[in-house]
Amino acid sequence: MSDETKNENADVPVRFDTKIAVLLRDDLETWQRLNVTAFLVSGLGTALPEVVGEPYQDADGTPYLPMFRQPVLVFEGGKEVVKAAHERAVRRGLATAVFTADLFGTGHDRANRAAVAAVGKDQLDLVGVAVHGPRNSVDRVVKGARMHG
Repeated sequence: MSDETKNENADVPVRFDTKIAVLLRDDLETWQRLNVTAFLVSGLGTALPEVVGEPYQDADGTPYLPMFRQPVLVFEGGKEVVKAAHERAVRRGLATAVFTADLFGTGHDRANRAAVAAVGKDQLDLVGVAVHGPRNSVDRVVKGARMHG
């Protein structure tokens, strides 16, 4: 039984064994931060069905799409912090999504994938990464970053 299921009807806060974190470069404009975050978390939701909860429904019976079953923590840091986090996430084998500066100039998925594929992992001009994994592993990945605020 998952932590969420055990506490589903209780007033006790749920503590998840895993964590979802997004780390954004701190020099992005507001619209870029929002865009990058949306793209990054979409990768996690599609590749890791276990992070997605049940569909929603309002009191009138109107159905809504399911969302993540746990919070998404958003961090920020300088270019080197993002690069180091990416390296640690890849080395630890965590589920990782990347967004590079080149993707601001593309207009569709095929062009996005081609832009990432054209550059080796150590040369990616990363503006954001998203990771999912065990809490302590994700905490180590985002070490040096600060909560976005």
